[in-house]
Amino acid sequence: MKKVAVIILNWNGAALLRKYLPSVVSNTNPDIADVVVADNGSTDDSLNVLADEFPSVKVITLPENYGFAEGYNRALAVTGNEYTVLLNSDVRTPHGWLDPMLDYMETHPQVGALQPKLLHDNGEGGKETFDYAGAAGGYLDCHGYPYCRGRIFDSVEDDLGQYDDITPSILWASGACLMVRTELYKQAGGLDKDFFAHMEEIDLCWRIILSGSEIHMLPKSRVYHLGGASLAYGNPRKTYLNFRNNLLLLHKNLPAADVKKALFTRRLLDTLAWGMAVAKFHWADARAILKAHNDFRTMRKNYTQHPTRNLLKEMPECRCNIITDYYLGGRKKF
Repeated sequence: MKKVAVIILNWNGAALLRKYLPSVVSNTNPDIADVVVADNGSTDDSLNVLADEFPSVKVITLPENYGFAEGYNRALAVTGNEYTVLLNSDVRTPHGWLDPMLDYMETHPQVGALQPKLLHDNGEGGKETFDYAGAAGGYLDCHGYPYCRGRIFDSVEDDLGQYDDITPSILWASGACLMVRTELYKQAGGLDKDFFAHMEEIDLCWRIILSGSEIHMLPKSRVYHLGGASLAYGNPRKTYLNFRNNLLLLHKNLPAADVKKALFTRRLLDTLAWGMAVAKFHWADARAILKAHNDFRTMRKNYTQHPTRNLLKEMPECRCNIITDYYLGGRKKF
C-alpha cells in the first residue's frame, strides 16, 4: 500500500474537479500516494466526470452529504494509508508538492499534522499572496479568535519568504491542505461531525497537540487555494457556522476552570459583532449570530470532558488580544 492517500471531498463540484483535479493528478508522485475523491452524495455530474475524465483517481461514493467533517471521517474509515492529506477541491498543486511533506513527516516523528505554505490561487504566474484560510499556519488569540502568519482578519500579506525561517510549530493547520498521521487522526476522534464545516480542523489540531504531538507548517511545500468554493465569504450560513463552532471549540478544549470566563468574554464580544451587523443593516448576519448562540447552548451539553491544559496560555502566540492589537494598535502582520 502507498504511504499517502490524498483525499479530496467533493459535493456537487464537477466544475471544480475539471479545473483543479488535473493538477493534483499530474503533480502528485504516484509512487507514494493515491489520489482519492470522496463524493458526498453529489446530485450533479461529478461521478460521471470522475469516471470519464479521471480513470486513475480512486472514488469513494457516500450516499448523502455528510458535511466536511463526517465526510472525511467516513472516507478515512475505508482507506488504510499511513498518512492522509485532506485536500480541498479548489486547491491547485504544483509539481513535487507532496514529496517534502512526506519526507518531513517521516523524519519528524513528533509531528502529528502538517500543512504546506497556503497561497491564494491568483492563476499560474500570478502574484504570490497568502491565502485567507491558512496562510503560513494558524493560531488563536487569548479570546479564541483565529489568525495566521500572513493573515490577520482581512489583512493578507504577500509571500516574500518572511515566514520561511521561523519556528515551524503552530496551533492549527488549515483544512484546505492538512497532512496527518492516519492512526493519530483516528485516535484523536477525527473531525467532529457536529461542527459540519468550519473550524473543525482547528478542533482536531487542538486535540492532536493535547495528545502529545506537534503541528507544523512546511514552507518547502506550497499549494494554491481558491477559497469560498463551499460557502462564499459573507454567506450568513458561514457566519452561523463560524460563530457557533468557535464557541464549541472553546467549550470543548479549554479546562473546565477556564471555560466560564472565556465564554462570558466571548458573549460580550459577539454581542458587539451582532450590534455592528445591525448597524450595517446586515440582518441575515445578525440573525445568524443569534442562532449560533442559541444552538451552542443546546449543543454544549454533548461535551462534558475537558482537558487539564490550556494551550491558549501555553503558546506565546496565543496570549495576544488580536482585536485590540489589530483595530487599536494597527497590527496588520504577524
